Amino acid sequence: MKNYLLFDLDGTLTDPKEGICTCVQYALASFGIEEPDLDKLEPFIGPPLKDSFMNFYHMDETQAEAAIEKYRERFRDTGIFENKLYEGIPEMLRVLNAKGMYLAVASSKPTVFVRRILEHFKIEKYFRTVVGSELDGTRTDKAEVVSEALRQLFGDKPVDTSRVYMIGDRRFDVEGAHAFGLEAVGVTYGYGSMEELREAKADYIVRSVEELKRFLLRGTEEQRQPGTSQKIWQLALPFLMFVMVSRLAVNFALILLGSLIETIPFQEFWYVWDEEGKPYLTGNASVIVNALGSIAGAASIWGIAKKTLARAAEDRKLLHLRREPVKRYLLLGVATIGLALGLNVLLQLLGVVESSAAYQEVAQRQYSVWIPLGLFCYGVISPVGEELLFRGILYNCQRRYMKLSGAMVVSAALFAMYHGNSVQGIYAFLMGCFMVYAYEYFGDFRMSLAVHMLANLLVYSVSNVDALGPVLMNWPVGIACLLCGAGSLWLLNKEKRIF
Repeated sequence: MKNYLLFDLDGTLTDPKEGICTCVQYALASFGIEEPDLDKLEPFIGPPLKDSFMNFYHMDETQAEAAIEKYRERFRDTGIFENKLYEGIPEMLRVLNAKGMYLAVASSKPTVFVRRILEHFKIEKYFRTVVGSELDGTRTDKAEVVSEALRQLFGDKPVDTSRVYMIGDRRFDVEGAHAFGLEAVGVTYGYGSMEELREAKADYIVRSVEELKRFLLRGTEEQRQPGTSQKIWQLALPFLMFVMVSRLAVNFALILLGSLIETIPFQEFWYVWDEEGKPYLTGNASVIVNALGSIAGAASIWGIAKKTLARAAEDRKLLHLRREPVKRYLLLGVATIGLALGLNVLLQLLGVVESSAAYQEVAQRQYSVWIPLGLFCYGVISPVGEELLFRGILYNCQRRYMKLSGAMVVSAALFAMYHGNSVQGIYAFLMGCFMVYAYEYFGDFRMSLAVHMLANLLVYSVSNVDALGPVLMNWPVGIACLLCGAGSLWLLNKEKRIF
């Protein structure tokens, strides 16, 4: 949680369109330029006036300074009050102040005007410091304003940029924040567009004052914590439902297949007979039965999962409004491939696979299946059911009551125990942690599901191609895959820290 908040004024706290645009209109008229449409003058809201007169009307420096004097001639006593607060701003400032946050105004408007506006709207009491430009034309650059605001806020203490947000509606606010390593929160209810803020690489973007309030207050809400027994029940109920219903569905399917053994078409697809004539399910039949169990288990917890995921999406929404660059999705894909292959090679070379009879039985069944059927069941159906349970419900429930890292470890441990053997348990724990990371990084449940599917499809495909065994099952390849996966994770974490 960040508790030092720098607010831009125009387009963030107040809507100054009428005052600024009519004063610009007045200044332009003194140069013989008539501009009756105030909407065309909106670009003047936010950046320094001198830059705007020079950029938009091609004035030289002397002319721009003369235009600023004419602008202020009207603005001092009239235009300054042709202004209004955005709805909800006083209430938001009052709550932020009550939470002990340090609020400041960092505006390109002259400080003397900023103070008069804050006093006029009776919100100056919420701000510890107010910084703007000077009437002599100095400190108009937003980075200079931000620098002075930080100096006044922190005083003799070192500036802790990890505790500061800069909040504004234009690219100048974002650029001023990034000049000092601050995270920038862009607001689209002002005069900067979503496209402008995205191009400026705003760290977060909100669409309303209410969203901004919720974003800044996240983590400060006082919530009634359920008791230990209730927390345990929230985890145990969906887990037991999933396991019991899936087992019941599997047993029902086995009974049904047993009763149809004499009449079922394509008997060789479903059964094989030993030398004594005793029938056994083929790998194809086994995978279909288990897939039906996964579907039934997923259906049993769908109501809980849907509600939990909806709540989790709402909680994460304000943290993931900015579009993620394509590069990050590519890094996630490379990390998934590297970790999935590297871990499987490592477990094989370390002898863990050979030492687990339980895993050998599972593997023999899985890899005796018609490949397209195996890919669909193990690469699609199983991941959907498991992700709904372990990341969709169990992780999100734990996330409310403990740190993200703790919730990640606990949910991954449960995921490992669910598989019932040491080989899949080790792999499931490590990949379960990675799936949580993908979920939190992108704020989208579909990303953990995509990682799960990609890993399963990749490993299943590679394991069914005998020619790849000698190529992959050696230390250099295993280490290279793990380094590739770890390197991609490092690059992801360098771009944005989650834990």
